[in-house]
Amino acid sequence: MKLRAYAARSALALVTSLAIGLAPAQARTLRLADQGDMLSLDPHSLNETLQLTMLANVYEGLVGYGKDMKLIPLLATDWKQTSPTVWRFNLRKGVTFHDGTPFTAADVIFSYERAKADGSDMKAYVGSIQEVRQIDDHAVDFITATPNPILPNLFVRWYIMSRKWCIDNRAERPVDKRKGLENTASFKANGTGPFRIKSRNPDTLTVFVRNANYWDKKIETNIDEIDFRPIANPATRVAALISGEIDMMEPVPLQDIARVNAAPGLQVLQGPELRTIFLGMDQKRDELLYSSVKGKNPFKDKRVRQAFYQAIDIEAIKTSVMRGAATPTGLMEAPGVAGFPADLNKRLPYDPEGAKKLLTEAGYPNGFEVGMNCPNDRYVNDAAICQAVAAMLARIGVKVNLTAESKATYFPKILSRNTSFYLLGWTPSTVDSHDPLYNLMATPGPGGQGQFNLGSYSNPKLDELTTKIQSETDQAKRNAMIHEAMKIHQDDVGHIPLHQQALAWGVKKDLSLVQLPSNDIVVKWMVMK
Repeated sequence: MKLRAYAARSALALVTSLAIGLAPAQARTLRLADQGDMLSLDPHSLNETLQLTMLANVYEGLVGYGKDMKLIPLLATDWKQTSPTVWRFNLRKGVTFHDGTPFTAADVIFSYERAKADGSDMKAYVGSIQEVRQIDDHAVDFITATPNPILPNLFVRWYIMSRKWCIDNRAERPVDKRKGLENTASFKANGTGPFRIKSRNPDTLTVFVRNANYWDKKIETNIDEIDFRPIANPATRVAALISGEIDMMEPVPLQDIARVNAAPGLQVLQGPELRTIFLGMDQKRDELLYSSVKGKNPFKDKRVRQAFYQAIDIEAIKTSVMRGAATPTGLMEAPGVAGFPADLNKRLPYDPEGAKKLLTEAGYPNGFEVGMNCPNDRYVNDAAICQAVAAMLARIGVKVNLTAESKATYFPKILSRNTSFYLLGWTPSTVDSHDPLYNLMATPGPGGQGQFNLGSYSNPKLDELTTKIQSETDQAKRNAMIHEAMKIHQDDVGHIPLHQQALAWGVKKDLSLVQLPSNDIVVKWMVMK
């Protein structure tokens, strides 16, 4: 069965062309800045947007997304279901890794084993696979226990590594960011993509250069080098763009959008993003790690979770913190994701007095004290959102001890579930509702299930529905099950969804590019005048 494309994806894809015409002969260097750095060059070590989108210029999957967010062939030329539980992928011939080693089926099988190994952050993408069977050097079968009609979509973020290179460099296993472990793959890379890593100076500068032996000779870019640098300070980042020190930056601070648009030769590209920002709470421990309540976990009580939800004035956050560049949500996914239950996209009302009453009923009339973890170099205004939430919770008697920190320390902490209360953002890489259900809401279990359900919310009925959704081929039945599962989570107040925010890229007007709602920075589609 050929993969079915969802029309909603096309509707969400924002394709922005700033220059039309053939690439000029003279090559260029793209000077790109972000508020944070990649934490590793290992493509299986961290499931984080910036890391994966930058590494997508170096490593490739079997499939990827095109400019319209539909699946396109990359290291696979085509794929189909040969039986309900078998997907056959034919691999591209004549492809070599950056070190000249030929790409074969052995690399696919190796990358499957590596992605499901301990320490991998990518287990969810291969978790439903029981076996990868080599047909010949350029064909493999993926065998699943039950039918999985969206399996190709799962492969967009699963990048293929060279078996030989990993063995030669003692990088057979992914690095575990939770434990601070590193190996050669942390600092060096050997992909099949259009760019290769020339040099890496973490937190300062990473230089990518064109791969002269890239298999696709028709790629559009005239860019020969990417100088990628993290600039944490927003004002410094904007100043670098306006002064001409850099050619592109993301994100543009919301307060500086008008200033960048007014600068000669610059503009801000804004568009919808599939990422949902939400709050999670530890619902597993008998006693929270960071709380004034001893011997109890307040978050196990739905009334406490609902009190936190209804104490948050989402419209104030939208207006004052996000300056209007956010869409409040009642769900853990964005419109345009396949199966999105639009009728459920309603938030509980903002009601601080009702929240106080709920806390009193739960046995906390004077509130309590709790720790909160938040990144300060990942998405636009994350730390400001957390500060606003803390101030709102203070009004109902809850004292939040906020730790806003670099993602270099934030991720190891929350991925180890060493948190009581946290903010996170999630983009469904499959653009399908099964993704947030499986990754964020299902009970943590084998095969990467619930790997990012960091508060360990659990409902057996939701788990059962999530398993069925993965294998259901009847779209109407599938949508009904998605609706039921999302309603269960919503009624449980399993998490507190906040909003989807708008993308904001600052770019020179002579740079032609494509902005996708997945926030991918695809340099092979960029052309500089």
